[in-house]
Amino acid sequence: MSISAIITKFIQDFQLSTWQEWVSTISQIISVYFAQKNSVLVYPTGMIGVLLAAWMYYFVADPPLYADTVLNIYYFAMSIYGWYNWSLMKNQTHVFDASYATKNELFIGLSGFVLSWAALFFILKYLTNSNTPTADALVSASAVIAMWWMARRRIENWYAWIFSNLVAIPLNFYKGFMLFTAMYVIFLLMAIYGYLSWKRLIYSSPVTHE
Repeated sequence: MSISAIITKFIQDFQLSTWQEWVSTISQIISVYFAQKNSVLVYPTGMIGVLLAAWMYYFVADPPLYADTVLNIYYFAMSIYGWYNWSLMKNQTHVFDASYATKNELFIGLSGFVLSWAALFFILKYLTNSNTPTADALVSASAVIAMWWMARRRIENWYAWIFSNLVAIPLNFYKGFMLFTAMYVIFLLMAIYGYLSWKRLIYSSPVTHE
């Protein structure tokens, strides 16, 4: 596809964006902004957005993005867990310090990614009518681990988000979700900035692990 064809498709599909896609996009961008700021508000601001995204991916995409639908429901559940986890301490500025993952957390995260991708790919490839099983599974598997690391405030969550966003951009463009495509471009830039912000936070703190 030529550059002009890509631009034309983007403009045409952008004009067809629904209010659900607008609300979801804005909500999720605000949520990622609060994640960058190491603020517990990352969770309540994103919950509406992920539920609307799940609805769009299942009822609007043709064929549905099954893994992304389940992923956004997972986001909602993990938002409840993360909100509780981050709110355990009374300090209004920091819940607990950001840090690097332990060896055990890295092993669990990377193993979980590989196993999740393999399982999702098999399900999408052989049990559904998905025409994007590889990309759909990659986005979901990496985001699942990113969400878990973020809930534990591990800086590695930003690596996983960067990877997930890089795959989600062309996937959403292919499915005609231009607002979501633009959102994931913004997410990619915010994830890079978030990583740098958390890295500065870690090295300015005398404690780098729980």
